[in-house]
Amino acid sequence: MGAQPAFLVIACGALAREIVALRTLNNWPHMVVQCLPAELHNRPEKIPAAVRAKIQAARGRFTSIFVAYADCGTGGLLDTVLAEEGVERIPGAHCYEFFAGSSAFSELAEAELGTFYLTDFLLQHFERLIIHGLGIDKHPELLPLYFGNYTKLTYLAQVPSEEKTAAGRAAAQRLNLAFETHITGYGELASSLERAHANANTTLTESIIQWQN
Repeated sequence: MGAQPAFLVIACGALAREIVALRTLNNWPHMVVQCLPAELHNRPEKIPAAVRAKIQAARGRFTSIFVAYADCGTGGLLDTVLAEEGVERIPGAHCYEFFAGSSAFSELAEAELGTFYLTDFLLQHFERLIIHGLGIDKHPELLPLYFGNYTKLTYLAQVPSEEKTAAGRAAAQRLNLAFETHITGYGELASSLERAHANANTTLTESIIQWQN
């Protein structure tokens, strides 16, 4: 039997660094990560078809496939695709929820409904994805249209640092929002990948037994 990769993770590009870090930390050598562009954050209607194309291109090349996306604004359309393809994803409505943890995020959301969230990735690429991506750099008049209903920016920190906190505070000032930070670590991204990896190992073992017989 050849050295076939056991486990493919199809991920949002915004999660690439965290997933690779978890792969290294947990010594998951058979995990292969393929990412879709993080810019799809701004075009969620394109996510389901893009994920389906990745899944179908991977059929027969991997023993197990897992999708590292939440619903991410697709309005349930991603779940429809995954049900048809027989593939699971990370639970939750968006990455903010699984980084913070479902119960903790519910508390944050209920405490302040008008909150705009940034993760490590979105903070690092704030200018490209938020300011340039939404056209605010060329049309400053769009700022109150996009963010007029928000009152606070909350930075959910996976790997916190003073520099990132300062950058988060600057981003909040750029959007005329109050600022706070919550340290989340990898949250439910870590536990979801651990379960998916365990399931992939089980599937690979079964495949090897069938091949030997």
